[in-house]
Amino acid sequence: MTSTFHGLEVAKRALFAQQAALYTTSHNIANANTDGYTRQRVNFDQVSTLSGSRSNALFESQIGSGVEAGSIERVRDKFLDLQYRGETSKLGYYGSLASSFQQMEEIMNEPSDTGLSKSMDKFWQALQDLSVNPEDSGARSVVVERGIAVAETFNYLSTSLSAVRTDLENEIDVTQKELNSILNQINNVNQQISEIEPHGYLPNDLYDERDRLIDQLSNIVNVKVSYDASGGQPNPMAGGLATIELVNESGDSFDPPVTLVDGPTKQVNEVTVNIDDTLGKRAVSSITVGTSTFTGADFTSTGKMQALVEAYGYQDAGTVKGEFPQMLDALDELAFNFANEFNAAHRGGFDLEGNPGTDFFTVNATQAGAATSLDVLTTIKNDEDLVAASSDGTSGDGQNALALGSKIQDPVASLGENTSVKSYYASVIGKMAVDSQEAIRMESNAGVLQQQVLERRQSVSAVSLDEEMTNMITFQHAYNAAARSLTAVDEMLDRIINNMGIVGR
Repeated sequence: MTSTFHGLEVAKRALFAQQAALYTTSHNIANANTDGYTRQRVNFDQVSTLSGSRSNALFESQIGSGVEAGSIERVRDKFLDLQYRGETSKLGYYGSLASSFQQMEEIMNEPSDTGLSKSMDKFWQALQDLSVNPEDSGARSVVVERGIAVAETFNYLSTSLSAVRTDLENEIDVTQKELNSILNQINNVNQQISEIEPHGYLPNDLYDERDRLIDQLSNIVNVKVSYDASGGQPNPMAGGLATIELVNESGDSFDPPVTLVDGPTKQVNEVTVNIDDTLGKRAVSSITVGTSTFTGADFTSTGKMQALVEAYGYQDAGTVKGEFPQMLDALDELAFNFANEFNAAHRGGFDLEGNPGTDFFTVNATQAGAATSLDVLTTIKNDEDLVAASSDGTSGDGQNALALGSKIQDPVASLGENTSVKSYYASVIGKMAVDSQEAIRMESNAGVLQQQVLERRQSVSAVSLDEEMTNMITFQHAYNAAARSLTAVDEMLDRIINNMGIVGR
C-alpha cells in the first residue's frame, strides 16, 4: 500500500528538481557574456514507480513517485566544434601570412614616388639629361646624387626587410611559448577532470575551459581531438580525457602520428622551433614535437605557426626558402647585377678630364648582401667630374651617359632570358602583389566561413536571454505548483490526523 506521506515526498522532489532548474537558469543568465561559456540544462528524470511491497493492488503500484534532476549537461554540438577549429586554423594561417605581406608591401612601397622603381627612373633621367650637357657640373652632380639615392634605397629596403625578419623570429618564439603553454593548460584541465569524473560528476566548467583552450590552439596549429573515458564510474554523459593530435592541412595524421597531449597518460609533447644560420642566413632548420622532427617544408599543419615559418624562412634542400628570404635574395641579385652592369659600362667611358672611367658603384664581390652594401664610389661622391659621360673622351660628347641611361632597358643575361633590370624588378613586385592579394582574399574567405560556423555554434551553445527568461517562468510556475501540491497534501493529512474520529469527544 502506498505510504500516507507519499504525496509529500513527490511534492518535495518536484520542488528540488524545479529549484535546480531555476539555479541552472540563473547560472546561464549570469554567464551570458562569459567568453567560452556553454549554456547548460537540467535533464529531468522520472522517478521509477514504487512497487507496494505489502500490496499487490495494480492501481497503487502504478502511482508515480515524482521527478528528480538527473544531470546538468552542456548544450554543445561537437561537429560544429570540428568545423570551427578547422576554419580557425585556416584563418590563423592566412591572417598571419597576409600580415607579413602587408609589412613587406609597406616597405617596398610600390608604386609610389619614393620606391626603388621611382629612384631608378630618376637616375636614368639624370643620365639622359647629362648626355645632353655632358660638361655641365650641375647635371653631373644630379647624376651622382641620384646614384646615391638608388644605393640608399637598396640599403633601406634590405635592412628594413631584415628587421622585419628579426621581428618574425621573435614572434615565432612567442608563438612557440604560447603553444606550449596552451598544451600544458589542457593537460592540467585533463588532470582535474580525471579526478572528478570517476565519481559520477560532470565538471561542465572544466569542459568549457578545455574547449576554449583547444579553440585557441587551433589558431596556431591544426589539431584533431579524441576523447577517452575516465576510470571509475563516470556519468554516461562525461566528456572524458582529451587527446590532442597534430594533423596536416587536410586534417590527416602525420606518419607516424604526432601527439601533443595524451589524455590517458597525461603526457605533453612540447613544440620547439629550431633556428640557426648554417646556410649563412638565419632560418628555421627543424621543428621538433616530442621525438618527431619536421623540416620547414614538411611542417604542413595549417595555422599561425606555419605562416610565420614560411614568412621568416626555412632551410630546404640546401637553400633558404620563404617569403622574406626570397625578397631579400631578389634585391641582392638585382643590386649585384645592376651595379656590375653599370660599372662595366661606366669603365668603358671617359670622365671630364678625358681619363678612362672607373667603377661608379661599390658592391660586394658576391651576390650575398649586395643590396645592403651598395654605394657610390667615394671618389665620385667627392668629384662629379669623374662621371664617365663621354664615350671617346672628346669635349661635348655624352654618348656614354646615354648608354648608361639605357641600361635599365638592356637585357641582363644573369637575370634571365630577355630580362632587364626594370622588368626583373617589376616581376618581383608583381609576384609580391599577387601573393599578398591571394593571402588577403583567403583570409577574408576563412574569416567569413569561421564567422558563419561561429554563429551556428552560438545558436546552439550560447545563452539566449529570451529563452532563459521563458525557462525561468516555466520553472517558477512548476515550483509554485509543486508547493501548492505540498500544501494540499498537508491539508489532507491535517484533516485525517486532527479532524477525524472526534465525534463524541
